[in-house]
Amino acid sequence: AGLGVERRFVPESCPRAVRPGDFVRYHYLGAFPDGTRFDSSYDRGSTFNVFVGKGQLIAGMDQALVGMCVNERRFVKIPPKLAYGAEGIPGVIPPNAVLHFDVLLIDLWNSEDEVQVQTYFRPEKCPRTVQVSDFVRYHYNGTFLDGTLFDSSHNRMRTYDTYVGIGWLIPGMDQGLLGMCVGEKRMITIPPFLAYGEDGDGKEIPGQASLVFDVVLLDLHNPKDGITIENQLVPESCERRSQTGDFLRYHYNGTLLDGTLFDSSYSRNHTYDTYVGKGYVIAGMDEGLLGVCTGEKRRIIIPPHLGYGEEGRGKIPGSAVLVFDIHVVDFHNPLDSVSITVHYKPSNCTVLSKKGDYLKYHYNASLLDGTLLDSTHSLGKTYNIVLGSGQVVLGMDMGLQEMCVGERRTVVIPPHLGYGEDGVEGEVPGSAVLVFDIELLELVSGLPEGYMFVWNGEVSPNLFEEIDQNHDGEVILEEFSEYIQTQVDTGKGKLAPGFDFEKIVKNMFTNQDRDGNGKVTAEEFKLKDQEAKEEHDEL
Repeated sequence: AGLGVERRFVPESCPRAVRPGDFVRYHYLGAFPDGTRFDSSYDRGSTFNVFVGKGQLIAGMDQALVGMCVNERRFVKIPPKLAYGAEGIPGVIPPNAVLHFDVLLIDLWNSEDEVQVQTYFRPEKCPRTVQVSDFVRYHYNGTFLDGTLFDSSHNRMRTYDTYVGIGWLIPGMDQGLLGMCVGEKRMITIPPFLAYGEDGDGKEIPGQASLVFDVVLLDLHNPKDGITIENQLVPESCERRSQTGDFLRYHYNGTLLDGTLFDSSYSRNHTYDTYVGKGYVIAGMDEGLLGVCTGEKRRIIIPPHLGYGEEGRGKIPGSAVLVFDIHVVDFHNPLDSVSITVHYKPSNCTVLSKKGDYLKYHYNASLLDGTLLDSTHSLGKTYNIVLGSGQVVLGMDMGLQEMCVGERRTVVIPPHLGYGEDGVEGEVPGSAVLVFDIELLELVSGLPEGYMFVWNGEVSPNLFEEIDQNHDGEVILEEFSEYIQTQVDTGKGKLAPGFDFEKIVKNMFTNQDRDGNGKVTAEEFKLKDQEAKEEHDEL
C-alpha cells in the first residue's frame, strides 16, 4: 500500500513489542519529502500518547507502530491514502501529501497489564517476607520504560521508609514489594493505571507513564513484632541465668538487618557494662539480655519501636531493625556475696583460718569467662597475708576464712567485694567478677584481735624496770625494741605474725608513749589488760 518502514535502531533487549490495543508514548518529527518539518513532539516538550489500532491515529501510523520495541527508532513513509488523503489539513498538510515520520518509542502498556516483578537476587536465607501492614526500608532507582532516571533514593543517601499495603504507596508498589526478603533485589514494572495515571505526579513523572523501580530491601518489621532471640552458643554448664537487676558485662557487634555494621564493643576493646531490666539500655536489649548464661552467645533482633524508633541515633537510621550478636562475659547482682566451693578438705581439718592468722597460699585468678589474670604458680612463690588486715580485697578476706592447711577451694568474688567499677588498669577490667582457685599451704595462728604482742608465760611484776636497762626512769625506742626482740627470741613472747618487726614494735612503742615525746615513763606504761580495766572502770 506504499507504507514504508525503516528500522533505524533496534535495542538488543526487546521483551515486548507494540500490538493493536496497546497504549504508547512516543516522540516524533514529522516532515514532507523535501525535508520541510510540519510537526514535532519534541518542540512541545511532551510525548504523543495514544492507543494503537483503535482509529485514534492516521491509518499509516497505526500500522507502522505495530511491532515496535521501547527505545526503537523507526523512519516511516506514509502515502496520502494512509494519511490525510486528497483533502489534507488546511494550512498544515497539503492535499495528497506523502508524510515522513522519525519515531522513537518511549513507553508501552496495555490496560490488561499487571505489575511485573523480576527478582535478580535473592538471599539464600529468607526467614521472613514482606506482608501487608509491614514497615519496610528500601533503596530504589526509579526510571521510565526507556531507562530515563526520574528519581533515586541512593542520590538522597536515605532509604524510602513506609508501610506496605495500607495505601501509603502507589498501588503497583504496594503489590510489587510483597513477598520480598531483606537483601533481595528486584525490578518492579508498574503500568500507569497502578501508578500516577493520566496526570502523572505533577513534577517529574508525566501522565500515562509506565514506571520501573529497581529495588533492594534493607529492612522489614511489623509494629506488632517483639524481639527475636536466636541462641548461637549456650554453655553446657549454666548454673545461673541473668535476671532483672543483674549487672552484665558483654561484647557485641551491632548491625542493621542488611548486615551493615553500626557499632562494635570489640573495636573499642572494652565490654559494654550495664544493669538489665532497669531502663539503662533500649527496651529490646533490656528484654533480650534476660535469661543469659555466662559465656553464652546469642543474636537479638530488635524492631525499631523497641530500639531507637523513627528518629534513629548516630549511625542508626530511623525505623531501623537492629541485630545484636552478643557474647556474655560475666554478670552479677549487687546483692551477691562471695561464693565458696570446696574441692578438697583434709580429713584432719581441725585448725581453721581466722582473722589475724598468717596465711601462705597458691592461687590462679581468672575472670568468669575463664580469662587468666594472674597465678602464683607462674611466679614460683606463695602469696602471704595476714587474714582480715586489709592486705587483699574484701572478698578474698572473706573467702579465706575457716580454711585448713591443704584445703582447695574456688572463691568467686563480685566486683563490689573485689576491684569495683574501676578495676585495675591493664590487669582487671572494671566491674569484673573474679574467680580464685586457692590452695592453703601454711597457717600461723595470729594473736587475739587488738593484740600485737602476747606473753607465752607469766608477766614479770617488774616489767618496766627490766625494759629500762639504764634505770633512768625512761624507756626509749631502742631499749623497747631490744627487749621485745629478746622475748621473742627466747620464746617468752610472740608478735603478731606477718608484720614487719620494726613497724610493729614502733607501733607498740607509740601506743605507750602517750605524750608523744619519744620516751615512755612508768606512769605511761600499761599492759593491754590494764588499759581495758581502766576503760571499764571509767565507763
